[in-house]
Amino acid sequence: MKILILVAGTNAKSNSHVLAQSFEKGIREFSPEIEVSLIRLKDLSIDHFNLEHYEEDANEEEDFLRIKELFSSSSGVVLASPIWNFGVPAHLKNLIDRMGSFALDKTKSQGTLNGKPFYLIFTGGAPLPAWKGLMRKTSSFVPESIKYFGGTIFSTHFEPKCTAGKGEFKLVVDKRETSLNKLKEEGCRFAEMVDKYAKNGKLPVKQKYVKKMYSLGQKVNKKIS
Repeated sequence: MKILILVAGTNAKSNSHVLAQSFEKGIREFSPEIEVSLIRLKDLSIDHFNLEHYEEDANEEEDFLRIKELFSSSSGVVLASPIWNFGVPAHLKNLIDRMGSFALDKTKSQGTLNGKPFYLIFTGGAPLPAWKGLMRKTSSFVPESIKYFGGTIFSTHFEPKCTAGKGEFKLVVDKRETSLNKLKEEGCRFAEMVDKYAKNGKLPVKQKYVKKMYSLGQKVNKKIS
């Protein structure tokens, strides 16, 4: 089994990267046989999206082909990203746009990920109430895009106050044992769920219900349009 972890943080010492590494430890704790690919988007060269990328004969660069193959072969995907100015870094948004070339059918209206489980890790300088009250809404296109592509959101973690002080943006989560242990536990739980889904195609009750309601909403929307 394979699990793909994509990190959108650009700093050399990235909070989202450190949390993703703890999550990876949890995955490996569940089973050392799971093949984990942790990739930092800042290390990739992927062209900005335009409509030509939807063409069947579109030129796809090497790094994008690699990500495309990993999405196809992985049983689960983890996205770890900072929240900057109420949204994710541009290279993650661009990757989501480019995913439409393989995560949607020819009509670009039906997802092809077949329920593939996702876990989202976000970091931000704001306190938790700001995430619940506003930032979750401004970055909601990330989970909504995944659901539109046919993926399933297993869970989301937001790590607040990722600053050393006002205007001091630096690595701080490496000293938060509680957060690191929690992400390690979540990685283990995610791996267990992905393993079960890969074997029998069954999602946990909550995720199954959300997926069913989303699919129903899509059918209603098609009839209306």
